[in-house]
Order: sequence, then structure tokens, then C-alpha cells
Amino acid sequence: MQKPRKIPQRQCLGCREMRNKRDLIRVVRSPEGEISLDFKGKKPGRGAYVCPETACLVKARKSRALERAFSAPVPAEVYDQLEAQMEHKDDGT
Repeated sequence: MQKPRKIPQRQCLGCREMRNKRDLIRVVRSPEGEISLDFKGKKPGRGAYVCPETACLVKARKSRALERAFSAPVPAEVYDQLEAQMEHKDDGT
């Protein structure tokens, strides 16, 4: 008999809840220092995770959790991309 596969867990920076890695949106800081969204989970660099819910993004932005996770300022474009992605998911498309 095979063992059941482990499902990796990550903590959301907004609500601080542990969730399945696949259920979260990964934000990555590349070795060059560029911060972007990583939907495949394969980009090299330091990753931080946020739930695909607007409330979690608002909490993470207010507490500057992404800046602390990366030890670097996060451009407003990254937050805009996250918001757009969450709105896209809310539409069901």
C-alpha cells in the first residue's frame, strides 16, 4: 500500500492561517531583487503566500507583511496585480 502524499502547507501573510500551498497565491522576490507574482510556483527566489481573498490582501498590505517577508519595499504594481487576480477569481472566469 502507498502512503498518502503529503500536501505542503504555507501560512497566509494576511490571515496567518495555514492552508494548502496550491490554494494560495505566491509572491516571489527573485535573486536580482525583482518582486512579482508566481502562479506556477516554480520561479526561483524567496516566496511569500497570500490567500486569494481581498480581506487577506488588505491585512497584509496594512501590516506591511510582504515588505517584512522580503526585507525590501514592494512596488504598488504588485499589489495592483494581486487585486486584479483576486477580482478575476471572484468573477469565476
